[in-house]
Amino acid sequence: MKVAIVHDWLVTYAGSEKVLEALLAIYPDADLFSTVNFLEKDQRGFIQEKEVNTTFIQKLPFSKKRFRFYLPLMPLAIEQLDVSAYDVVISSSHAVAKGVITGPDQLHISYVHSPIRYAWDLQHQYLKESNLQKGIKGIVAKSILHYMRMWDYRTSNSVDHFLANSTFIGNRIKKVYHRNSTVIYPPVDVSAFCLHEKKEDFYLTASRMVPYKKMDLIVEAFADMPDKKLVVIGAGPDFEKVKSKATDNITMMGYQAFDVLLNHMQRAKAFVFAAEEDFGIIPVEAQACGTPVIAFGKGGALETVVGLDKEHPTGVFFDKQDQESLKQAVQTFERHSAKFISADIRKHALKFAPEIFKKEFEEYVLAEYKKFG
Repeated sequence: MKVAIVHDWLVTYAGSEKVLEALLAIYPDADLFSTVNFLEKDQRGFIQEKEVNTTFIQKLPFSKKRFRFYLPLMPLAIEQLDVSAYDVVISSSHAVAKGVITGPDQLHISYVHSPIRYAWDLQHQYLKESNLQKGIKGIVAKSILHYMRMWDYRTSNSVDHFLANSTFIGNRIKKVYHRNSTVIYPPVDVSAFCLHEKKEDFYLTASRMVPYKKMDLIVEAFADMPDKKLVVIGAGPDFEKVKSKATDNITMMGYQAFDVLLNHMQRAKAFVFAAEEDFGIIPVEAQACGTPVIAFGKGGALETVVGLDKEHPTGVFFDKQDQESLKQAVQTFERHSAKFISADIRKHALKFAPEIFKKEFEEYVLAEYKKFG
């Protein structure tokens, strides 16, 4: 079985790249394709130092720093990748990878992190945050996103089977592509997060400081609860904005190395998570430390956190992304804190271990390949 793996773009090591790393562990002889590859030499370990087959965007001016500016060209670029020599094509896609062209004698399985977020249901949020709602730039941006939607829907027909990283994304696939999917949760390196049963009197949140993460909401809510301590780890464009809202009970630590994050994650009484994520890796990492999670009750968190209405709960949900709802969730957590058993919380997190992903993915591909052949 000759395998090609197609990834959107290689510029960093984040959530989708962790999935790619696991795929390459399953298929070490697979060839790797991507629109661009701008990984530094010390970042290439997770792709096993493989040669990456890239597109013409790799050589366009300023593409290393501004590759996203070439989004309108990416459908054309991904279609130029020649994967005709492979029995199985696996695309790992949150943008354009699933649009790679395959033949009728090739099995194409697409693992979808999300349909193109900013072209579909998050379009209006994207345009607002980018200040592209009005004027000539707004018209151009909306036209490009319309084109991306049309292309994205059309190319979904060339995928034989969709895999979703959560039921939440499975529903999005059904909505935009009118296709069913199978859920295989992404791998989380739970072994790197050790159980720590002794908790201390502070809450923790950690994330990139970007608008949809709602870090300002968390800080504002705790600023209104001066008797509760909050530690905030993370950096990004919104850091100063979030910091300006912090009060004396809130410690803004900025970017920290992994060992510092781990130490705080192990000791925190709870981890606070306010984003609506497709899956959300960091709440699982917190639970791997035996730390309960206070999470916004929408998106992937509903699949990774067990609420108080279930046996062996691992966290508490809040219904709205506003201060009052989060404050009520904190109060609920403190009233029921005895129900959260660190060992049970970690046991739940182990369901998302890499070896489980690898087993489920390999078995799925092999079964479909046998049927296809």
